[in-house]
Amino acid sequence: MKKDDCIFCKLANGVIPTKTVYEDAEFSVIMDAAPATRGHCLILPKEHFANIYEIDEETVGKAFTLSKKMAERLTERLGCDGFNIVQNNGEAAGQTVFHFHIHLIPRYKTDGQRIAWKPGTPSEAEQQSIFEAIS
Repeated sequence: MKKDDCIFCKLANGVIPTKTVYEDAEFSVIMDAAPATRGHCLILPKEHFANIYEIDEETVGKAFTLSKKMAERLTERLGCDGFNIVQNNGEAAGQTVFHFHIHLIPRYKTDGQRIAWKPGTPSEAEQQSIFEAIS
């Protein structure tokens, strides 16, 4: 189901014109309008899911399979030196548009971008407590 007020629903379904580099019955892959690097694209499901918690397993599996295929295509055609595949969920994680999407970000040695985090230093007791909670 599409949401009438969702910009990514409109982009994925051709209501708003995009530079679409791939499309099938379930997904559109479009060039990002404000790219982090040369060739930055977004995988957008045509159906609306706010985030990874709402999307069904079959569709998310197809989305990540498509991300691998598109990473291979972009790497081959653009000659990038590496690749980031990024998927954010929730405001605290950097999600700004609440329609599930995957960023495909070709990386170049001289692109000047930083997609990283500062490593933490939890105590052994903290690590053990977390391990027990998620195991």
